[in-house]
Amino acid sequence: MADNHRTTAGALMLLAGGIIGASLAILYAPQSGVKTRRQITRCARRARTDAEAMIHEAAETVSEAVEDLGEKTADLIDRGGDVAEDWRNYLLSAIDRGQKELEKQRKKLDQLWG
Repeated sequence: MADNHRTTAGALMLLAGGIIGASLAILYAPQSGVKTRRQITRCARRARTDAEAMIHEAAETVSEAVEDLGEKTADLIDRGGDVAEDWRNYLLSAIDRGQKELEKQRKKLDQLWG
């Protein structure tokens, strides 16, 4: 997930750098104001489309990461429940064995003393 974040951040920085560079090139180009405004408009539309695509991709990546995290969390909860149930059964069995052994020892004492 950290790699996706770095990739997305890097892509956004690259896009921002491209927009800034293209804007400066257009502003300093020797042409009429009408052509310059058209180029700026086209560049802005292209930048907007690219930014929307990147935002959509980033949102999908985050959504997938959240879904994956949810699945992993549910799996861990299930495993934790299974482990807890196993330990519960083990402890109940140990208590039962201990009670039976205690009863045997009590009977032996009754025979010796009683």
